[in-house]
Amino acid sequence: MSTAWMEMAAGRGALGVGLAVAGVVVVALLIGAFFLGSRIRRREPGPPDPASQPRVPESGPVRETHENREPDEVPRSDHRVLPHEQPAHGNVPSRSAPHRERPRWNEGSSGSFGSGGPGGR
Repeated sequence: MSTAWMEMAAGRGALGVGLAVAGVVVVALLIGAFFLGSRIRRREPGPPDPASQPRVPESGPVRETHENREPDEVPRSDHRVLPHEQPAHGNVPSRSAPHRERPRWNEGSSGSFGSGGPGGR
């Protein structure tokens, strides 16, 4: 055999050995990460016991309030109002609506993006 073939075979052998060493290093890192994670997890506190969980108040569950809210009007001015100039620093304040009924779809409309498709009457 010529020396070129021997050098190429030696190069391939070195590449194979390098890949095997890299594989062993990756496996060793994964095993080390597993043991490190399990050691850290052992130091964490366990789950809380049922006695320390929140309980329903003696008066019963807290009642929900159902109301319709409507936004406050944006103040009128001659110049552009920026968010930091609005009341509540740009958050849209709201108030209770005077009517308690929830808005419903119109009987004759489709109720779906105004398509008027087969759902409309």
